[in-house]
Amino acid sequence: MNKISSVLFALAAEFEKYQRVDMAELRPYVPGEDLKGVSISEADLKAGSPKPGDMVARNPKNYDDTWLVAKEYFEDNFDLAEADH
Repeated sequence: MNKISSVLFALAAEFEKYQRVDMAELRPYVPGEDLKGVSISEADLKAGSPKPGDMVARNPKNYDDTWLVAKEYFEDNFDLAEADH
């Protein structure tokens, strides 16, 4: 690692685990739909997204803030909330 890389690495923050404290709002991706305005990560694009089974999430406090959630991540991390929430 060169001197610049060492400095940049030292400045990076460590990842920590956080638990969600609020509900998430998601809907299924519909194949062929226009995803203008929906953020899709480079990793998801490389993995073939958008694809059937992916979900579109939105910030409940800003409906213009939307992003794609890969099917595998969604299935591993989300359950449908009870109707009274």
